[in-house]
Amino acid sequence: MAESPHTESTLSPSDANWWRQAAVYQIYPRSFADSNGDGLGDLPGVTSRVPYLKALGIDAVWLSPFYPSALADGGYDVDDYRNVDPRLGTLDDFDEMAAALHAAGIRLIVDIVPNHSSNRHVWFQEALAAPKGSPARERYIFRDGRGPNGELPPTDWVGAFGGPGWTQVSDGQWYLHFFTPEQPDFNWDNPEVREDFLTTLRFWADRGVDGFRVDVANLLVKDLPADLPSQAELDAMDRTSGTHPLMDRDEVHEIYAQWRKVFNEYIPPRFAVAEAWVETPERRARYASPEGLGQAFSFDLLEADFDATQFHRIINDNLEQVRLTGSTSTWVFSNHDVTRHATRYGLPPLNGRNVKQGVEWVKAGGPAEDIDLERGLRRAKAATLLMLALPGAAYLYQGEELGLHEVADIPAEQRQDPCFFRGADYNGLGRDGCRVPLPWQADGTSFGFGANGAHLPQPEWFAPYAVSVEEKDPASTLSFYRRALALRHELQGPETLEWDDVDENVLHFVRPGNWHVVTNFGTAPVALPDGEVLLASAEVENGMLSGEATAWIRR
Repeated sequence: MAESPHTESTLSPSDANWWRQAAVYQIYPRSFADSNGDGLGDLPGVTSRVPYLKALGIDAVWLSPFYPSALADGGYDVDDYRNVDPRLGTLDDFDEMAAALHAAGIRLIVDIVPNHSSNRHVWFQEALAAPKGSPARERYIFRDGRGPNGELPPTDWVGAFGGPGWTQVSDGQWYLHFFTPEQPDFNWDNPEVREDFLTTLRFWADRGVDGFRVDVANLLVKDLPADLPSQAELDAMDRTSGTHPLMDRDEVHEIYAQWRKVFNEYIPPRFAVAEAWVETPERRARYASPEGLGQAFSFDLLEADFDATQFHRIINDNLEQVRLTGSTSTWVFSNHDVTRHATRYGLPPLNGRNVKQGVEWVKAGGPAEDIDLERGLRRAKAATLLMLALPGAAYLYQGEELGLHEVADIPAEQRQDPCFFRGADYNGLGRDGCRVPLPWQADGTSFGFGANGAHLPQPEWFAPYAVSVEEKDPASTLSFYRRALALRHELQGPETLEWDDVDENVLHFVRPGNWHVVTNFGTAPVALPDGEVLLASAEVENGMLSGEATAWIRR
């Protein structure tokens, strides 16, 4: 099957392994660039910024959902899987964006959301209009309620964003939704659901999409007997054996084996990366199988403190999983669901707390006395430079290349994330703070994002972080990222490393070609090995690397 006829690509059609050590840049399209001044980012906005993306030096773009949606969950409530939200553009706009990216040598990965549709999806509307037990309802998970008249939900389950996990419809039945009521879960035991998603994968692959990021890939298959467990019983169940009723069941890999057959219809084969928040590296590895999706996100570094011992253990564990699976590691510090890592690293250590929770600085609205902004960015740059040197794929989130911090001070009436409104424990304020539209210019109604403001309020402190400011400053975070990504392309070799030195404050490893990487997690300067310092995240004087910094050296 061919790529989009609109695409003139500099990409090799035979490079089946392009994704293994790719630098992938996540775009949250509604907050990237607004081409028509309606306050919402769009696909033509992405196309207009392709020169910026090329200059940054990335290998691929991961595009978060751009499908028609009521935005009950930031676009992850999908009305139509084979179309573009008219507020974001058209299918022609999508083709033009894909062509521009490919012409710039940049691959395109799109989000696929298979666990649930929106409640506006034509299938769900058919289900609401159909009687109990109908084929239309069998595409979703409907149950009779408890109580004399079915007035109670089938279970006391709680949704991931807070609130009940079941919603009642007009004839008295209830439907399951792992997330918001606007996101009814599909019934993946239904062959029609399985076949329709194969059609969707082919639809986008035929338009030139190179890969897919699979949202909550571990949740699709469910085992729901007549007698359902309570929430307390559910919480106590083992999540490591593949037998949990709601998540990470072994049968889900039968679905991805079907998807792999579709991917392999193309040259090169399409690729996918699973978002699978599972309990063990062994469970995660199954999603990265060559017979399945091929790659799975590791969030281990994202959840770690800025600590040499934790980083060393995590890197070793992940590289061991690579050895066992034949896949490749994924490294990530920030995305659309978590507090930006420049902010996290300026706060007290997480000490094992989930990164989505307990960030009191964000919860409190960002009082300056509770965070060391400079230290947070210094550590973020050090961690990122270490990450970019590791074998495997590096995933970057829009705005981190500018050194952006979390935007905490957003008025309640302007927030959009259902986590905030439904009481979910996502740091108390939800995820809007990492989704604020980017600053492209130092002034204007939306810092150059668009002509008439932005859908989330941008703080005044964005001005010095604007692209127009940073691209003129060789000492800026943007300049640092550009140099690092360019050097990464030059230096990247076989997917191996050897540890040279490890202690409580310093990690030193060597990549093929005598590429040495030294990260100083402590605060006192440390001596660097002899050689040419290619890049450092902080000052190097007389062969000494500053505290909380990383250097790349060629010997």
